[in-house]
Amino acid sequence: MPHATALDGTRIAYQVHGEGAPLVLLSGQANNHHWWDAVRADFHAAGSTEGRPARSTITLDWRGTGDSDKPDEPYTTSGFAEDVVAVLDALGIERADVYGTSMGGRVAQWLGACHPERVRRLVLGCTTPGDVHGVARDRAVSAALASAETAIAKATLLDLMYTPAWLADHPHGPWNVLGDRDMPPYARRRHLLASRRHDAWDVLPEITAPTLVVHGTADRFNPAENAPLLAARIPGARLHLIPDARHAYFDEFREVASPLVLDFLDAPSGA
Repeated sequence: MPHATALDGTRIAYQVHGEGAPLVLLSGQANNHHWWDAVRADFHAAGSTEGRPARSTITLDWRGTGDSDKPDEPYTTSGFAEDVVAVLDALGIERADVYGTSMGGRVAQWLGACHPERVRRLVLGCTTPGDVHGVARDRAVSAALASAETAIAKATLLDLMYTPAWLADHPHGPWNVLGDRDMPPYARRRHLLASRRHDAWDVLPEITAPTLVVHGTADRFNPAENAPLLAARIPGARLHLIPDARHAYFDEFREVASPLVLDFLDAPSGA
């Protein structure tokens, strides 16, 4: 497994699949690159579709997850963005498209604002500008997720991620979005704090890359009301809401979401 070295010396594991224009895929809180397993091939297949360029996809294991180092020190979403830059540097990629979902969308906001020269187009999925200016999830949801009863927490998370109909049709998954089971408890807590403390509101107007904001209308994990807030705050951003989709819209509603993202990434400049 190749690694990049972050500014503080932390080793960040990354994965590259396919060939072609680079697309960075950023996963959610306390998850590693497997978050994207169910849909990654959608972006590789783009090159086989008439009129679409071939793409490579780049993922990473956040510090604290997967094969990356797991320092027991504070993590921040802006710091995670610097880890992404370290991966791009290790690969010799000057500029890439970036698609971040959930906490990955928080990180992508910092990338777009603080490293505009590295981001060609930006997609922010099921994410938030931060609770200070955004809409926080219901406290009852947070309490259930924090339950000491593992079964309760898992059932709550599945319900937030997928619709009842999808869960009925997929009683055994696969579920790639429930977190890295091998994370040390301290790293899990540090990921949670990084997400909770995210606040990119002041820098959002500095994003210059064409931006698409995507959200499921039934998302209660990151409430859907955050999507129009982001879209209004980022100059020229587009907004697309997927009816009835929950937090893992990119998985359950992949037949809508993946073409939507590809159409945006493939659009001519200025379109």
